[in-house]
Amino acid sequence: MAIQIGGKHDSGFDDPIGMLKDCHRRIESFLGILCVVIDRAQGRKLTDEEREAVNTALQYFRTGGQRHTADEEESLFPRLRKSDAKSFKEIDRLENDHHESNDLHGSVERLYSTWIESGALGAEDTRRLHAETGRLRKLYADHIQVEETVVFARAIEVLDSHAIAAIGTEFRFRRK
Repeated sequence: MAIQIGGKHDSGFDDPIGMLKDCHRRIESFLGILCVVIDRAQGRKLTDEEREAVNTALQYFRTGGQRHTADEEESLFPRLRKSDAKSFKEIDRLENDHHESNDLHGSVERLYSTWIESGALGAEDTRRLHAETGRLRKLYADHIQVEETVVFARAIEVLDSHAIAAIGTEFRFRRK
């Protein structure tokens, strides 16, 4: 089994590192959509297209983001902790990022839901939505940078192909 370091992933489970990177790209894309909607629609009711884009982005965070976190925290991180003491600090940081991003996502989702239901947000809620979406975007950007440059690189170094294949198998069985 080959581990992809870069390039486009085929969304299969034979390459768990590539699959996690695909998830990162989707998260970044959906956060970008949320930021565009905030900037474009500030002070007015969302259009149907904007509402659909927001709902799609928020749904991805609820499902894809949670699965991504579970995949890492239940499969990848424990294996790295067992085989590589150098990764502890980064793994702890990434787990903290997961918890912080879940809290921020919940807040952002509530604010967007209010906007969708009421048709408008007050100035304070708009400011808060903009700030918290920006914080979420920055948190993810920093998280992805550490994960892809440090943790994934360490995983490829210290885990043999059998361990990486087992991680991919765990992802596949958990999704059924």
